[in-house]
Formats: sequence, C-alpha cells, structure tokens
Amino acid sequence: MSPAPVEELAAPIMTDSIQDAPEKKQCKRDSKQLEKRQSGATQSTANGNKDVPNQVTNQKDEKISGAELKKRAKAEKAAKRAHAKQEHNYIPEEVPKGGSPDVVKDRLTGQNRTGDIKDEHAHRSSDIYSMGALFNEMLTWVGQGQSADKFLESQRGKGTLPQPLQAPIPKGQHQRKSSGAANAPKPLQLRPSQQQAPAPVSEPPKSEVKKVAFLSHLYGAPRRTTVAGANKDVHPSVLALGLQMSNYVICGSSARCVSALLVFKRVINAYTTPSGTSLPRHLTLHLSTQIDYLVSCRPLSISMGNAIRWLKLAISTIDPDTPESKAKADLCTAIDNFIRERITVAGQAIATSACSRIQDGDVILTFAKSSIVERTLAEAYRQGKRFRVIVVDSLPLHEGRNLAVALVNLGLTVQYALTHTLSHVVGDATKVLLGAHGMMSNGQLYSRIGTAMVAMMAKETDIPVIVLCESVKFTDRVALDSISYNEHAPPEELGFFKTNVKKEGSSEMIPDPPNLQVLNLMYDLTPAEFINMVITEYGSIPPSSVPVVHRLSTNT
Repeated sequence: MSPAPVEELAAPIMTDSIQDAPEKKQCKRDSKQLEKRQSGATQSTANGNKDVPNQVTNQKDEKISGAELKKRAKAEKAAKRAHAKQEHNYIPEEVPKGGSPDVVKDRLTGQNRTGDIKDEHAHRSSDIYSMGALFNEMLTWVGQGQSADKFLESQRGKGTLPQPLQAPIPKGQHQRKSSGAANAPKPLQLRPSQQQAPAPVSEPPKSEVKKVAFLSHLYGAPRRTTVAGANKDVHPSVLALGLQMSNYVICGSSARCVSALLVFKRVINAYTTPSGTSLPRHLTLHLSTQIDYLVSCRPLSISMGNAIRWLKLAISTIDPDTPESKAKADLCTAIDNFIRERITVAGQAIATSACSRIQDGDVILTFAKSSIVERTLAEAYRQGKRFRVIVVDSLPLHEGRNLAVALVNLGLTVQYALTHTLSHVVGDATKVLLGAHGMMSNGQLYSRIGTAMVAMMAKETDIPVIVLCESVKFTDRVALDSISYNEHAPPEELGFFKTNVKKEGSSEMIPDPPNLQVLNLMYDLTPAEFINMVITEYGSIPPSSVPVVHRLSTNT
C-alpha cells in the first residue's frame, strides 16, 4: 500500500486558510511542484510529455514478500493514527477570527508575525513541503520498527513541531495518560453538557397513597370538584348539580333523587333529535352522558338508580312516530308524576303513619338527619303531642346539627349528642326513629355510617327501632356487610393531609402524617334482627317483607 498523498496531509490547513479563488489556485500550483520534487522528475518512454508514477509507485512493481507488505501496512496505519493525533492536538477547538491556522499557530506559540497576507502566502508553499518531508521521515521511522509517538516527541524536542495544546481539565475530572512510550499528558475530551454537570438532587420520596388494602375496591376515581374536562354535551344544569352533590350542598338521598329528575326535565326540554336518528334511541345516549358526569362527582344513591332506570324505560316505550314536542312533553309530565307519587306523597303517607306511633311523653332518639324523620317529628308536634328529641350526630358532616336547629325553631325540646356519648343518652329514649339510604332485599338497612351502632345499642336496651323508608329506596340487591358495597369519601373531610396549615393559637405547621391510612366510609349496614318495623307508603312491614314491596312498587 502506498502512503497517503501530500494533498491529504495538507488538506486541513489548506481548507482553513484559503478564503478566495486566487489563494486556491496558488495552493494547487504549490502542491504540483511538491509532487514533482518527490517523484524525481522521471518520464515514461511511451508518452514523452506525461509524468510517470513516483518512486513510491515504482516500489510497488518490485517483488515484495507478504510479511514485508503486512509490515509496511501496519507501519502506515500507525503513522496515520499518529498524524491524526497530532492534528487533533495541534489545531485549536476555536480558531480566532482574522487569520489562517498559520497565524493562529504563531499566536499560540508566542511568535509574532508582522508580515501582511502576502508574506503569509509566500511561506505557505514551504510549510506544505516541510510537512510532506516530515511525513515521509515519519514513515521511514515507523518502517524501522519504532513508535510514531517517539518520532513526534523527538520532533517536538528539536522544535520542529509545537507542543500540543491542552484544554483545562475541569474540577473533578482526572487527566488521562498515554499508554505508549511518550508521557505527554492528553486531555480527556468531554461534551459541553458533561463538563461540571451538577449532581442530580435526590427528591424526598412522596408519601404513598394512603389506602386500606382490603377496601381498595371502594376508592375508585377521585371525586370531580370542578367542571374542567367535562363533556361538551353536558347540560349546564347538570354541571351545577354535580358540583352541589360533590360539596354536600345537596346531600340527602331523596333530595339528590328529586334534584336529578328536575335537572333531567331541563335536559329533555333543551334536547333536539339529530337528523337520521329517533328520539327513543338518541335521547337515552344523551342522558347517559349527563349521568356519567354526575357519577364522576359522587356515586348515585339507590333511589337515583331506581329513578334513572324508570326514566330510561319510559323513553324506550315512546313511539318513534310521535312528534318530538309531544314526546318531550309526555316525558316531563311523567317525571312530575314520579316525583309526586313516589317521593312527595309517599313521604306524607309515611309521616302520617309514623305519627301514630309517637305518644305524649316519649323521648325520640334519631341519628344524623333524615328528611322523612324531620317531617314526622314536625307533624307530630303540630298534632299537639308533647315529646322530647335526642339527636345523635357524628363526624365529618354533622348532619344532625341541622336537624337539631330545625326542630328547635319549631319549638321542640332537643338534646344534641355525639356518638361517643351514645351509651349515656340511649337509656333515656323510648323509641328510635331512623332514616334510610336504602333497604336491601334481605332486610338489611343501608344508611349513614353509625346507624348500625345506634340500632344495636337500642336493641340491647329493649328500645324499639323503627325505620322510615320510601319504596323508591328499595333494591333487589343482597348485602351481608358494608365492605363489599359502600361509598368512600375523600380522607380530607376528616381533617388529614392538610399541609402548611397553622394550628390555632400557634405557628406550628400540621405535616402530612406518614404511615397513616384514613378510612372515610359513608354508610354502614344494620342487620335485620336489630330492626322492629319498616314503615313505607304501603304500610308497616317487617324487614323480611322488603322484597315483596319492592316487586309491587316496580310492577306498578
């Protein structure tokens, strides 16, 4: 293999220094003269005017053994690597403006060039020739079996080559040393992003999600507290109702059911059937979008589920040939009838029936707040009966507080207590009236958490427990405990996980308590054996008759 031509050796210098066309022509002439000097000016016999290959090419024609060729190839590779290292160390990373690499070399080595651009071009030819001669000498040196690094070091010692430029080593980085005989230190090349890169700051581990493992199925998605991200098809009235339910502005089971039906009336009145579809099919899908938004704010109550199933069934029975205006009017009328018959009139019938159970001098104990219990007590007081009321309440909603205020405003004597004082006040009661969120098919009472404790305590003291519940709250679901089916409220309602909150009277902050799992269930299940009677609009029944009344109410 022949050594690389001199043009390749001088290419980096020529590329950086030539800036216009006259300089490029001058360099080409200089390189041709250099080739003539190296070739020895021999001519061929066939073409008297053309140049013959140089001496290096003539050496190819000679018979050379394989070992010699391998040795020369190895020497040539070593020379090229050494030359590449030299070029890398010699040429600076950033060339100052206003001069060629020759001028830069003089500035870096401390030499001053006072000549103008013409003097620089005059020295360029000799510089190229000296570099070519130096390269040939290095090939000879390597061919004799010596290291190219030794040759470069010897030339630096003679002053032929300048010392390599060394970049400053950043703090924290070690300086690499050559593995060859030359001990010249070489800098460790680093990317700009790696130089003096700050060490990554380890963030403190965030507190894990504080969920009780065996109740993880009750958590679900967090409640929606804003209208951000809601579907564009959701009616504005539904948006407002969802936020009111999420913030407990509308809290009771019956109140949520009535509010949802009234909002659905507005949705139906604003609805227009798209072309190519029928009202029974498309309106059901449109209502499903509204219902999904309400579920994201808070899970539906049992009464709401029954009312929605009834409404969808009423929509599906509409004749597709019925005009849209008439169909919408019929649906709104049916909703009004459902609210009046299943909730309003049913509540009045239950209150009238329950009033007959209250006698003068009774002490009625109730838990939390139930609209139908409040109506019963108010109706009994208007009938002239004199009795006392004990309202037992619990965290975090304190619903019984509103009931106590309403009864006091009517003129009743009310005692307000929390659940931890239940054992002291239950002995004074003569009857227990409880509201219901729902009645299961096996006679279990599904109501606000704490109801089961009140019922069991009353059973222990032989106090009758009466449940007031409309049939719209009955369900065919069977429940044996309050773990498989329940509603989990946000743990923030219990006062935890409020960071950067100052305690009253001090500047101490309340931190996020670590290793604390908060369980905030909304309802519990009261066994049927602790219930003496269930009063509905169909009359007074035992808990075992709940599925019979449920079938009767759904069939009618």
